[in-house]
Amino acid sequence: MPPEVLLVHGAWHGAWCWERQFAPWLRAQGHVVKTLDLPGHGRPGPQRIALYPVRDYVDAVEQALARSKAPMVVAGHSMGGFVVQKLMERRPAKLAGAALFASVPPQGVLGVVLHLLRSRPLDFLRSVAGLDLYHLVREPRFAQAMFYSTGLDAKSIEAYWQPLQNESFRAFLDMLVLDLPKTSRVDPALPKWVVGGELDRIFPPADVRATARAYGVEAKFYSGMAHNLMLDKGWEAVAADFSAWLRGIHKR
Repeated sequence: MPPEVLLVHGAWHGAWCWERQFAPWLRAQGHVVKTLDLPGHGRPGPQRIALYPVRDYVDAVEQALARSKAPMVVAGHSMGGFVVQKLMERRPAKLAGAALFASVPPQGVLGVVLHLLRSRPLDFLRSVAGLDLYHLVREPRFAQAMFYSTGLDAKSIEAYWQPLQNESFRAFLDMLVLDLPKTSRVDPALPKWVVGGELDRIFPPADVRATARAYGVEAKFYSGMAHNLMLDKGWEAVAADFSAWLRGIHKR
């Protein structure tokens, strides 16, 4: 059997983003798949959450891994990919592989900051001044611009906007400069899979390639897709490729 899978969500999201369709599809193919809400997550809306550092998120994932009776592949999207990279530094015994979906690159989120300063300077500065990252996703149109391709219908965008929530400003600072991944500590033999969307505005292809280079693998890209690879139009192709990669790990 392929290893079990733990799916880790990104900023503003929760386990729901995997459970809408991606995780059920993988289960239907015979994979054992688990999801979790990181600390402070699973409560939609603009209310603040505690100033969790990234290490608290990594601790939660490591604890979920420890509870598993079998080795697991841990897959993370966006900020969740950053969490997975920090987990790889710790080299837990049950970690059987790591998959990074449109992940924060090892150099952090400076590129996102520069993008927002160019495209939405007032919104970004207001978010920083108020330590309130929900401001950046406060309307469906902002979520669409950040996370989805124009191929995704408006009804789906509205449905995926509703569960969005605030994010820890401390975690943002960790991803900016305070706690960047130490790639030299990662086991080079650990199976890794790095993918991104060709239309991603948050972590464009150059960032995804940098992530892949840092871990000695080739990046794979999906045409017509933006940041949220598990929800955007075309998610089925990502799920099918991920399933095939998981089965390939089992055959090694």
